[in-house]
Amino acid sequence: MSIDSPPSRAPGTSTAHVIADDAEALAVAEELAGEFAAEAAERDARRRLPRQELDRLSASGLLGITVPREHGGADVRARTVAEVFRLLAAADPNIAQIPQSHIVYVNVLRQQGDPAQQEFFFGEVLAGRRFGNAQSEAGTKHVQDCRTRLVRAGDHFVLRGVKQYSTGALFADWIPVLARHEDETLHVAYVPGDAPGLTVVDDWAGMGQRTTASGTVRLEDVAVPPEHVVPHHLTFTGPQLHGALAQLLHTAIDVGIAGGALTEAVKFVRTKARPWFESGQETAAEDPLVIQRVGELSIKVRSAEALLVAAGEAVDAARADLTAESAGAASIAVATAKAYADPVAVELGSAVFELGGTRSSLEGLNLNRHWRNARTHTLHDPARWKVQHIGRYVLNGQLPPRHGLL
Repeated sequence: MSIDSPPSRAPGTSTAHVIADDAEALAVAEELAGEFAAEAAERDARRRLPRQELDRLSASGLLGITVPREHGGADVRARTVAEVFRLLAAADPNIAQIPQSHIVYVNVLRQQGDPAQQEFFFGEVLAGRRFGNAQSEAGTKHVQDCRTRLVRAGDHFVLRGVKQYSTGALFADWIPVLARHEDETLHVAYVPGDAPGLTVVDDWAGMGQRTTASGTVRLEDVAVPPEHVVPHHLTFTGPQLHGALAQLLHTAIDVGIAGGALTEAVKFVRTKARPWFESGQETAAEDPLVIQRVGELSIKVRSAEALLVAAGEAVDAARADLTAESAGAASIAVATAKAYADPVAVELGSAVFELGGTRSSLEGLNLNRHWRNARTHTLHDPARWKVQHIGRYVLNGQLPPRHGLL
């Protein structure tokens, strides 16, 4: 187990580019994806944390694309954000997962931050500051059983608790911490990454998503001023897109993993795989059964990509006219995309070997990272419950519940 600290902050300085619109966001994401893909296999094999790559991501301006226009951001469509994350995940899903919470907690400020909070924190985001995540806890009854406390102490609050699966915290300038107020309501406290009493432990040891550093955050009487605390419980008192946006980004990561695995499988078949002798063909790419399987897998990946687009458009439509019905429809569209994409990502991670043959299993190639990443990331929340909500919605017109996982 090692203990590390986030990079030091330099308030008031800015090295980040500010992206102007959707088209620029997609162009920048495509360029960065090409860079990040080059050493993704080696980073995974050596568990080399992507510090330099995240600095590049911050400088690119992609972390600020959801900041509202009135605060200087591009305020791009949800469909665009999803495509940005898909492109990054196809290159390296670890790098794509790290800023997922960043976008989510920018959205929390959009929904529940007061004007002063928005002005300050959106300025931080546009300057390239990264938000992490200290939300989930281990050893509790379920994923929404939050026991971290936010206690009033004179003119400020104090945080006490332990968080696990804190993706992005190790690399964060600000760590949003989900905690219960003394009246049991949920709040988000935005804590500087170098705050006294805050310890970020790099103890994530998952078989996949190895370099997300999704470890432990310890909070020992961490002082937080009131102006850094947002009432998260109010998010769910009316129609909201908090859960739909969060799940849209997770879906984009899964779809990206599937696409990245297919790309690598096709490359391997073309350059290294041998045809089965009974096919009578000179190359594996001419083997009719390989062709058939690649066609089947391509259909699944393209279907997952199409459902991701449809889900993003549903979120955008709901944002333009937010009602209980439009928010519910958006959540169902996202749930549909994720319920389909999750098993596709896992299947594609395995199909790399099915198509590549024995030589594709060589440890040095590290092709198993696709399956490990897919299997690990799709455990984030169960698709089976999403199918239940979809069925109730289609059959009985029942709107899905309001929470952050749908």
